[in-house]
Amino acid sequence: MSIQQTPALFGQKHSSRDYSKSYYWGKNQFNSSFPASLVAYMSSKGIKPVYLVTGRDGNVQHKQISGTELFGIDPLSDNAYYNYEAGFFSFEQFYTGEREKIDLVMIDRTTDKALCGLEVKLTALPDNTTKNGAEEEYSCEIVVRPPTICFLACSICQNYNSAAGRSKLQSLLAAGVPQINHWEEADEVAPHYEKIEAAVLAVAADMCTKQTPLILQPIWKTEGGKMRLADDCLDVFVWSNLATIQMCTRQNQRGNISRHQRAIIWLYRMLFDFTIYGQFDYVRIIKQHSYTYANDKAFAIGGKASHPFLSCPELTHPRIKRSEIRNIILGGGERFLFPQLEGIELALTDFFYGNIFGLQSA
Repeated sequence: MSIQQTPALFGQKHSSRDYSKSYYWGKNQFNSSFPASLVAYMSSKGIKPVYLVTGRDGNVQHKQISGTELFGIDPLSDNAYYNYEAGFFSFEQFYTGEREKIDLVMIDRTTDKALCGLEVKLTALPDNTTKNGAEEEYSCEIVVRPPTICFLACSICQNYNSAAGRSKLQSLLAAGVPQINHWEEADEVAPHYEKIEAAVLAVAADMCTKQTPLILQPIWKTEGGKMRLADDCLDVFVWSNLATIQMCTRQNQRGNISRHQRAIIWLYRMLFDFTIYGQFDYVRIIKQHSYTYANDKAFAIGGKASHPFLSCPELTHPRIKRSEIRNIILGGGERFLFPQLEGIELALTDFFYGNIFGLQSA
């Protein structure tokens, strides 16, 4: 007689999500919970995610970061608690207004200490802009939410969280940037954008030895963008807070303020207010500095723009095979992934029901 297994995800012994319930296998939940287990699985095999960091010159470099270094605790430890869509006090202390929940907070169960806060962005490889190119040219679209800019600012504030630190940060931000009386007016800000960006990059150069992980970006590789997973289909990239800044600064545009430039302006305003008040009003800054754009997202970069950042052997040939998915999704959890879901989820479901688990999709 077969033993009934409970749906689960690899490594997550303790979690804020109950994987025995179908709700926690929905798109919004799966897109952050599966990547966390992918990190745990890679850690169990001694495979380190690719870590994007910057040097003093701002150029993005590739290093590696272990699962323990990323989470602040061994992902397989019985003391590791996976807390999703949760508050992260290390960031919350720096801003006022509505509190934003971050995708994943790792907690040490023995001390109840929150160890890290990460935004999680599950991405498909290739995207529409790169699917017709050579395999070595494949890359992903990355969409960044406004809260991510808030968390980015908070991660920088942590580095300057003292009277002397705030004074130094203010000096870096003020150097070369003239007084602007109406920051909400694009016409008044745009002529000074290059100086604003230069000030932000000066801050990044100053703290380049103290950058920290911010975005966890797993990749799902499909065969030429078709709804069929490639054999070498899974890997993980991690963006540091300073590497995240580079997503904006490489998108040049003259004239009107672009979404990418707006994100740099938001970051500048958040940091400068922190130097004066010890906190910044995140919601007010976002609302008052929209510059005609909607605030549903901060910005996005397509595969052609992300490729120079991500390009490496692990992008072309991810290190986790599709046959290993059954080692990450456990206890029949794949049955909760519905075939009618679109995009990445459709590819996953087609694969789960067909090639891996030998099931027939409904």
